[in-house]
Amino acid sequence: MGGERRKLKKEKVTYRSAGVDIDAGELALKKIKKHVESTYNKNVLWGLGAFGGLFDLTAIAKKYKEPVMVQSIDGVGTKLMVATMAGDHSTVGMDIVNHGCNDVLCQGARPLTFLDYVAMPRLDPAQMEQILSGMAKACAAAGVAIIGGETAELPGIYREGEYDVAGIVTGVVEKKKIINGKSLKSGHALIGLASNGLHTNGYTLARKVFFDINKLGVFDVPKGFSETAARLLLAPHVNYAPAVLDFLEKARVHSIAHVTGGGIAGNLVRVVPDGVRAVVRRGSWPVPKLFTYIQKSAGVDRKEMERAFNMGIGLILAVKKSDVVATIDFFDKRGHAAYPIGEITKGTRGVSLV
Repeated sequence: MGGERRKLKKEKVTYRSAGVDIDAGELALKKIKKHVESTYNKNVLWGLGAFGGLFDLTAIAKKYKEPVMVQSIDGVGTKLMVATMAGDHSTVGMDIVNHGCNDVLCQGARPLTFLDYVAMPRLDPAQMEQILSGMAKACAAAGVAIIGGETAELPGIYREGEYDVAGIVTGVVEKKKIINGKSLKSGHALIGLASNGLHTNGYTLARKVFFDINKLGVFDVPKGFSETAARLLLAPHVNYAPAVLDFLEKARVHSIAHVTGGGIAGNLVRVVPDGVRAVVRRGSWPVPKLFTYIQKSAGVDRKEMERAFNMGIGLILAVKKSDVVATIDFFDKRGHAAYPIGEITKGTRGVSLV
């Protein structure tokens, strides 16, 4: 070319070309604003858009002599991968709210506020609206206010199509009414409240069985079921807090265990003190066929199933034996199937499934 040099035009580098779209973030904010604000109550002074959410505790504090704050943070786990496969992100927001409410409930706390964290490689405003609308629906049902959150666009950390969700629930309980299992004694009865499926645990194993071993598509209907794999696996985590908090106004509960990762034994032991043992009787409640389907499809050992899944029990309450009938009747009327699943005995601290 006769020594002639071509001048290469330099591409203008922007934050958007590097992978982060601020405009998409602003659009997402507009889409989710109505959902977030639908959870506000008179205690919310400033929520969305502020550097920190403001929640007035004046009226709430008057109801307590010694108010104690209880907080919980958690995620949804690989259930998110099923939501992505199905293109349905409307229930995972409900999952994280309900999971957190149940966690603070275990100390007897009433959930008050919720903070969310959503991270993805490239912000999708429509997807964000689905996630936040689920959060808002669950918060409104539980009387919880969304007072803030963080949406992180992280190209390079998450691959295309991946995302993560986490949430923080803050609640309050009277100091003298904290439920910690210390009053648990031999002779107390264990009442199990039914789950509606996997809730938010065991999805790595469930996905392997459904999609790798059984070669199902997410919209296929597994043999013996009437719903698609997506509907079965995306059923939202049950929130037991509204019903249990009402029950606590009428009766005493000596311990509460939220059955999540680790199963019945792994979570119940967390509220069992030294000197007593929890005995749970297999067969004392109906195990949903979703769990037997997973177990039989892959030949999963019973003990492995009981470590990975809730096996049909989402929450366990310990009450006096004389309160068993009234407890079951109360929760049945509130739409939560309840079963007498075991008792507390003297012995080495732990849990036995017999």
